[in-house]
Amino acid sequence: MSTPIVDSHIHLFPESHLPTLAWHGPNNPLGSQHCVDEYRNASSSVSTTTIPETKQYLRGFIFLETDRISSISEESPESPGWKHALDEVSLLTRIALGEPISGEGHKAIDRDLCLGIIPWAPVPGGPDVLRKYLSQVQERSRTDEVWRKVRGVRYLVQDKPVGVMLESNFVESLRFLGREGLVFDLGVDARQGGLHQLREAVEMMEGVYEGVEDQSQVIIVINHLCKPNMRLPPDSTSTHNEYLEWKDLITRMARASNKTYMKLSGGFSELPPLTSSEIDLTSVIDTVQPWTDAVFDAFGADRVMFGSDWPVCNVGGGGNAVSWNRWRSVVEGTLERRGLTEDEKRGVWGNVAVEAYGISI
Repeated sequence: MSTPIVDSHIHLFPESHLPTLAWHGPNNPLGSQHCVDEYRNASSSVSTTTIPETKQYLRGFIFLETDRISSISEESPESPGWKHALDEVSLLTRIALGEPISGEGHKAIDRDLCLGIIPWAPVPGGPDVLRKYLSQVQERSRTDEVWRKVRGVRYLVQDKPVGVMLESNFVESLRFLGREGLVFDLGVDARQGGLHQLREAVEMMEGVYEGVEDQSQVIIVINHLCKPNMRLPPDSTSTHNEYLEWKDLITRMARASNKTYMKLSGGFSELPPLTSSEIDLTSVIDTVQPWTDAVFDAFGADRVMFGSDWPVCNVGGGGNAVSWNRWRSVVEGTLERRGLTEDEKRGVWGNVAVEAYGISI
């Protein structure tokens, strides 16, 4: 039986949109077009159709916002407000409807790959601001078909001031998203941002669920294993203080609610960089195992999902020609070592994402 892969975390941006990205600069290694054409090339190691003799096939992806220049308020003298974020929604609408514009890097057939859309949203603004913004997202979606693909939002907190996740508006926004049937994608960075981000995230999550009668309404999907420091000495990782605190914090995240999920993604950004030449895949799996074991111990296989973090994975993973398949192979080896059942593996490759985001494949 072929296993459908749902890539739960990719980014897309045409060359014409590069100036609207908050992180873009002349020397950025991602400073060129990365759209569906390039993604298809990167993931070409697996088919996009169900073939009986094929072990896996790529069913599609969930798009995550790309950190556009934006502000919490709709109109800001220092920034374009919500314009760039909403323009990104319009791009995804064209992809999802199969209505390409010349130069955007996608074709009509690509509409079937777009399974879910997670746009940026002004979460710290509170429910009223969020409601106004989402109404404009719905307008940009143009059709009910595309609006149904908008399955949640993300507001990156990895580069935001200390305390933003604990503000009452932030907490109430997440509860509002839950009532609206929308997921919140949480992006924190343990390695570069510091473990204090995880401590704050745990406090926020415990606060979000406290007193909520129906906790199943608030769904939080955590990105990239919380970006742990996988550059610790491999022979002492499991006893290192940094690892032990990270492990404790993600365990608390998992215990906050059974509706918190973790993405098995983003590893190449936290590992020592790989080259485009042949690598020792077993060694990479060895390095990530303490971290992935901790995640499976905390969340269980039924709350862990595969994500490539394309095209960011290209930077540390050896380039577009090899990185996507390398990460798929690392995850495949990790699941084998973990001893997961075939049903559990199918969950990680796709079914968990289907459940968490409420998408249809």
